[in-house]
Amino acid sequence: MSMDVFSTILDNVCISAHTMQFYFQGEPLLNRQLPDMISLAHQRGLYTIVSTNAQALTTTMAESLIDSGLNRIIVSIDGFSEASYAAYRVGGCLARALESLKLLQRAKKKKKSGICIELQVLRLRSNEHEWKWIREHYRELGATRLVFKTAQLYDYHHGHPLMPTQSRYSRYRLSGDGTYQIHRSWWQRHGWHTPCYRLWSGCVVTVAGRVLPCCYDKSSEYSFGELLSSSLAAIWHSERANAFRKTVLHHRNRLPICQECNQ
Repeated sequence: MSMDVFSTILDNVCISAHTMQFYFQGEPLLNRQLPDMISLAHQRGLYTIVSTNAQALTTTMAESLIDSGLNRIIVSIDGFSEASYAAYRVGGCLARALESLKLLQRAKKKKKSGICIELQVLRLRSNEHEWKWIREHYRELGATRLVFKTAQLYDYHHGHPLMPTQSRYSRYRLSGDGTYQIHRSWWQRHGWHTPCYRLWSGCVVTVAGRVLPCCYDKSSEYSFGELLSSSLAAIWHSERANAFRKTVLHHRNRLPICQECNQ
């Protein structure tokens, strides 16, 4: 995303937004203007969050992020041995990710910052044996907060090698026909349709300025409009956006992106 596009978007959304997340289907640290963008959002009073695989973090970038006023940085590390890390983070380097946590910790101490350094770990079969160790040592690694998350997996219907052995830590449950299905809430299993809070609490804006309903719209199939040619208020209350919300409320099973969501 260019700075010009970002500035236009920021001017458009800062009136009603309180939080800005600087990530969606990509690695945000590859944009060298990221600290400047965060700084602008911080000056507007927005709470700012970045999520990264920490492969591109340097000392300079770590200090620039701290100086920008960033409130929280999420570092995703899904294994703490070479084997468990490589099972999901294909092509990544565990040593680099761990060093990045230390870089952030040192920058935080040097700058006397209150930034939250969040270590995020997907619950996978490949790292099940490490969960207890992670809970006991995440602060020593440089994090101030630890979050475990269930993993979204593809081709899961007949099982998946990364699916946790403990079903309560998986998004998928074995059904009566021997296949795995998305685990639904008690309300959903009994025919109740609860609103999707995401559609009323926020949206995704792509690098081109398209407004998407949520992060599950990875291919921008359900765009509500473009912030470079219209206001957020107009897009938010547009016929297209309201029609999509009605479909989610009453016919969620018709939307492919909702079938992969466990909300």
